[in-house]
Amino acid sequence: MSDTATTAPGTRATSGNPPSALRVGLQRGYIEIRQFLRERDAVVFTLGFPVGLMILFASIFHGEIGHTGVDYRQVFISGMIASGIMSTSFSSLAISIAQERDDGTLKRLAGTPMPRASYFIGKVILVLATGVLETALLLAIGTAFFGLDLPQTGARWLTLAWVFVLSLVACSLMGIAMSSVPRSGRAAAAVVQPPFIILQFISGVYFLFSALPSGLQQVAAIFPLKWMTQGLRSVFLPDSFLGQEPAHAWEHGRMALVLLAWCVGGLVLCLRTFRWKGRRDG
Repeated sequence: MSDTATTAPGTRATSGNPPSALRVGLQRGYIEIRQFLRERDAVVFTLGFPVGLMILFASIFHGEIGHTGVDYRQVFISGMIASGIMSTSFSSLAISIAQERDDGTLKRLAGTPMPRASYFIGKVILVLATGVLETALLLAIGTAFFGLDLPQTGARWLTLAWVFVLSLVACSLMGIAMSSVPRSGRAAAAVVQPPFIILQFISGVYFLFSALPSGLQQVAAIFPLKWMTQGLRSVFLPDSFLGQEPAHAWEHGRMALVLLAWCVGGLVLCLRTFRWKGRRDG
């Protein structure tokens, strides 16, 4: 009697050794993307909402800031790109994982031979795909209609790359950890969205960060979104804008340290708090 390897849903059975966690994770990522694209409401909200806000605010507010030669719309669009990254990672993961825990999806997956790491690899692939698509949409509209200048040097493109990656990792880990907070899938959006909205208002997304009260600036500096918006301003705005920054510098070193600290802290929280079963399952 020949042996047949048992695999997780979405993978092909093969003889011999079972597929690796990475291979299963790649297949999970394909499934995650297909499921996401089938949910039109989720696609419109996740990708369309930041785009709609950017078009609305950039159409209403404009004008040069001080004597910097920078239009307010360029500052706002930089902030919206950072907000879009956080939306596609932190918000989406926190809400979707909480719902999957509540409806028993996580419990069923945990009971299959699928390596548990594969589940998270699949989520990372989804977040990466939606994050890149969201950023590309915002950049395309910003440059086509609102005067946003793309980076002119290799150094700025490199800054965009590492800010994007660190931001995506930090926000994804925060989202996974946050998914354990809501008591049910129905309550997930109500629990996750308010702190995200508050962070947008105090982190330089909608307003000039230097115009905020110093107390709010200090609170915002604890969280990654403030540093994400600052990092993207350093990519898309000229150095003439540095006079509008509280430290009169882009602070790339400090920015990287804060984002890395949130990556490490988020990973620790995930390892300590993540649950495969809902509260009702014990």
